[in-house]
Amino acid sequence: MSIEFLSNSKLFRIIGDVHGDIKAFGHAVETDKFIIQLGDLVDYGPDSAGVLDLMLEVQKKHRGLFIIGNHDRKLGLYLKNRKIIKDSALTETIEQIQNHPDSSLASKIEIALERAPAWLVFKKTIFVHAGFHPKMLFEPPPDPLKPVNTLLSRALYGEVTKKTNAHGYPIRKSNWINQVPQGYTLYCGHECRSTDGRPWKYQTPTGATIIFMDTGAGKGGHLSWIDITL
Repeated sequence: MSIEFLSNSKLFRIIGDVHGDIKAFGHAVETDKFIIQLGDLVDYGPDSAGVLDLMLEVQKKHRGLFIIGNHDRKLGLYLKNRKIIKDSALTETIEQIQNHPDSSLASKIEIALERAPAWLVFKKTIFVHAGFHPKMLFEPPPDPLKPVNTLLSRALYGEVTKKTNAHGYPIRKSNWINQVPQGYTLYCGHECRSTDGRPWKYQTPTGATIIFMDTGAGKGGHLSWIDITL
């Protein structure tokens, strides 16, 4: 599910990082608009399993899709028995999946994560979890659960340095913002840049529009969404 379904739609609801906030996500998907969720469905919040189950139902009814985020990919690698370092957030997500009434949920999630796009470009609108690279305009997204290349890394993690902050997370750069072409609008999550609880909108000197949709759902903030027409 990707461009084919986008081309049949005109009204869209763009949803930011959910991080297991099932109550807010339930409200967000109550719409007749086509849903594009920008990744990081899981971790931190009270019910990542419920969020995934609901997202799968949305996809099954051809009502929407999700872009894979870095937290989603880490879960996918775990489900494929790849070697990863589990943190407390992922451990809780795994427990929630194991305790879900649908015993087949894990296998369904694994398939959905394998098929999830790392970015989408529709007309002059770009959807990606973390960051942009100009080659995304011309190259299809790779299998998100295979080894990370330059484009997949940018899509999942943005632009990072080799330094870390006081919390142990990589320090990020934002040079990619000025690589978005004139006239394009890009929707992304990953970084909570909002100072007023609303999605943060930035007009670049090059004439592009960047909208950061993460407003802290599952981590003490709330879930945001924007309705658009394309």
